[in-house]
Order: sequence, then C-alpha cells, then structure tokens
Amino acid sequence: METRTLGRTGRSVGVVGLGCWQLGGSWGEVAESDALGVLDAAVAAGVTFLDTADVYGDGRSERLIGRFLRERPDADVTVATKMGRRADPHVPEAYTAAAFRDWADRSRRNLGVQTLDLVQLHCPPPAVYRTDEVFDALDAMVDDGIMAGYGVSVETCAEALTAIARPGVATVQIILNAFRLKPLERVLPAAAEAGVGIIARVPLASGLLSGRYDVTTTFAADDHRTFNRNGEAFDVGETFSGVPFEVGVAAAREIAALGEGTPTAAFALRWIVDQPGVSVVIPGARSGEQARANAAAADLPPLDATALAGVRRIYDEWIRPHVHHRW
Repeated sequence: METRTLGRTGRSVGVVGLGCWQLGGSWGEVAESDALGVLDAAVAAGVTFLDTADVYGDGRSERLIGRFLRERPDADVTVATKMGRRADPHVPEAYTAAAFRDWADRSRRNLGVQTLDLVQLHCPPPAVYRTDEVFDALDAMVDDGIMAGYGVSVETCAEALTAIARPGVATVQIILNAFRLKPLERVLPAAAEAGVGIIARVPLASGLLSGRYDVTTTFAADDHRTFNRNGEAFDVGETFSGVPFEVGVAAAREIAALGEGTPTAAFALRWIVDQPGVSVVIPGARSGEQARANAAAADLPPLDATALAGVRRIYDEWIRPHVHHRW
C-alpha cells in the first residue's frame, strides 16, 4: 500500500487506515471475535493506521485494539485515540491538564502501551481551540512521554484552520468525502503548507457511499443512523455527513454511475486518496471482507478528470445546499 507521512508526527502510514468506532458501539452489535477479525484482516491487507477513541463503547474499541496488539506483536501499526468526550458536562472548562492525564492514563491501560502514538482532542467546544493552556498541557504530556504527538478532531473548517495554526498540532481529523467538499477550499491547502496531517473521517458518509442503501433501508435501534438522524445525540454531521438520507441515496446512485463498474465504496475512497494533502482515510468495517475491500481501494489508479468533475457536479446539484454552509 502507498504510504504517506502523517503530518508533524513524522510517521509513515498507509493511505487507507481503519476507523474503529464500529468496534466499540453505536453501529449495532459487533461480536468480539468479529472485531478482532476485522483488525486482523485490515492489517493483513496493508493497513498501518488505526483510529479509535476512549468513548467508543466506553473503551471497548481501545481494549479490543490492545488485545489485538498483544496477540500480534509483529503488527507495525500506529494507533490514534481521542479524548475529551468523557467530560460531563462537555464544556471548555473540563479541558484541564489533570483531566487530560486521567483520560490518557485510561487509554494507555486500555491499549496496553506506555506511550500513546497520537491523541486527538475529540471535537472539543469551540472555545478550546483558543485556549493556550490547553495546548500547553498537551505539549507537557508529549515532553513527559505520555503521548508521542497530538492532534484535533474537528467538526468545522473554521475549527480546522484554527487548529492548523497551533505549532504543536500534528494532525487534523475532519469529515471529508464526496458529500463534503468544503475542506478542499482552504483546509487541505493550509494543512499542506503547515505540514499538518489530514485524517479523513466518515469517508463513506455513514455507508451512503457504499451504494448498498435505498430509501427503504433501516438500521438497528442502537445504530446512530437511527438515533442521531437529527443530531439528537451528537453533531448531526457525523451521521450521513449531515445529508438527508433520501437525498444521499439519490446522489450516491449518481456517484455509483461514475465508477463504471468500480465498487462504489472503492471509488469513493479513491476519490479521497486523490485529494492533495490527505494523509490517511479511515473507513470503518464490520467484517474482514469489508476491511479487505476498503484497503484494496488504495490499489486503484487515480481517478480521471471526468470522474473528478462528475463528483463536483453531483455535490453542487444534490449536496451543497444541505451541508456547505454548516460545516
């Protein structure tokens, strides 16, 4: 698999990684054996970057990755986790040096490591980005060997640009897919100029860009695609990229036609890999088969100008009015 430098971490990672939210929860139940099978299949297919968070299944995702690492000490992977969403209430005042160390210690125990490869603030309140003490505390944790580097997972392009300007921020994680083109305008160029890595999340728009859904598709009650359709639990942009489901289904049909026989998910992932400034894209998977198929997108040739223009046209016609002004 092609590798790229993960921003200011200096680490080399495969361009297609694995998002591990599904292994924790909020996507319907995934058995432990299936979760470990996903991790094994992904790494066997060339994946070297795993993205998780301390709140995915209240630590279940981290613990499963930790078990995998113990059972596969030969696996050469970078594990990125996140912290901040354990704060209750989730307010700027909760982002303290003491809380950071408590959260990081819990993640270190879950993952079974002394030093965390990368810790990302998990979509913090906007005021956090402007608080020098927050980043001073993160710098101190790097100095103390608690983590090797830190980044920020953001909701909006404005937050991303603020984070990129911070000299210690190694990476920015942002929603980027064929239904979220706004980061191409300023975020990706600014990150490339600053040497900050871009981690592209929600690459398949919660499955819409897999091409497998129609307007009759339903999801389990414990799946965020059921319980967060209108942002009831967290930012609605994390579910179907904020696109109304019926609109997304119709637009995804047109995206599928652009692929001319290429699986829709692979086409959508390849589109992200082709965007200048992207370090790694992190599709999730609920089976080994899905993990292998996602990794195979890295082997596709770059999309041609006709396909790229087609994605832009579909976005402008179907998607832009619903998302471009919001994030």
